[in-house]
Amino acid sequence: MGIFENKIALVTGAASGIGRALVEELIREKAKIVATDINEETLAANVEAMGEGVKQIQAFRLDVTDYDAFKKIIDDTISREGRLDYIFNNAGIAIAGDLRDVTIDDCRKVLDVNLNGVLYGSLLAYQQMVKQGFGHIVNLASIEGLIPFPTTVSYVVSKFAVMGLSQGMWVEGTDLGVKVSAVCPAFVRTSIFDVSPVINMKREDWMKEGVSIWERFSVSSGECARKILKGVERNKPIITVSPIARVMWWLARVSPTFLMNFARKDFAKWRKKVRLEGP
Repeated sequence: MGIFENKIALVTGAASGIGRALVEELIREKAKIVATDINEETLAANVEAMGEGVKQIQAFRLDVTDYDAFKKIIDDTISREGRLDYIFNNAGIAIAGDLRDVTIDDCRKVLDVNLNGVLYGSLLAYQQMVKQGFGHIVNLASIEGLIPFPTTVSYVVSKFAVMGLSQGMWVEGTDLGVKVSAVCPAFVRTSIFDVSPVINMKREDWMKEGVSIWERFSVSSGECARKILKGVERNKPIITVSPIARVMWWLARVSPTFLMNFARKDFAKWRKKVRLEGP
C-alpha cells in the first residue's frame, strides 16, 4: 500500500501539462483526487478520458486568483471528505518578453496566478492541516525559482517568491505535522511555451534562440509527475526533477554570479535577433 492510497489530494492546473500528469499518476497510486482548473471544458474532457480512473476524481472549475473560490473548494473538500492530505499547487502561466517591453499588467497577471494562486492554496491548506495535525503542501516552483533566466523576469520573480513561501512554511510547519515541498523542474515538455503570450518578439525566433537549447535536457510531464511523487514520498523540502536542475542548483549555490554571467552572455548573443522593434 503506497502513501497516496485513499488519500485526498487536490491538484490545481489539472487540465494539462504537469497537473494532468499528476492526476494520472495519483490515479495509479489509488488516491482520491480533487482536480481543478480554470479551463472547465478541457478539464472535464480530460477527466472523462481517464477511463476507470474517473471514479477517483472530482473535478471543479477554479480560478486560483480568486481567494473566496479557492476557500470554498477546500472547505467543501473538508466537509465532504473530513480532511485534506495533499495539495499540489501547480497552476501557472508565463509571459515572455524583454523586461523593457513588458507592462505592469503583464507582470500582475503572472504574479497573480503564480504567486497569489500558490499563496492562497498554501495558506488555506496549511491552516486546515495544522488543525488536523498532518498534511503535505507541494508547490510547483521552477529552476527559475533558483536561478534567473532572461525574457521571463516576472516568472522568475513569482517562482523565487514561491521558493521563499515554501521554505518559510517548512520552517514553521514541520513541528506542527505539516510537510512542505517546493518542486523545481528544469525544462518539461508541455504546451506552456506554445500558449504563453510573447511580447515584442517573434515566437519562433524566441523558441529557437532562447528555449530550444534546453530541449535536449527536457523530460516529459509524466516523468516529471513521477519524480514529484517520489520526492513527496521521501519528504524532500526541495524536489529537483532532473539532473540538469540539480547541477544548476548546485552551481547557483556555489557561485551565483557565475550562472548570472552565463545567462547574461548567452542572452547578449540572441537578444537583438528576437526583439522586433525599439531601442
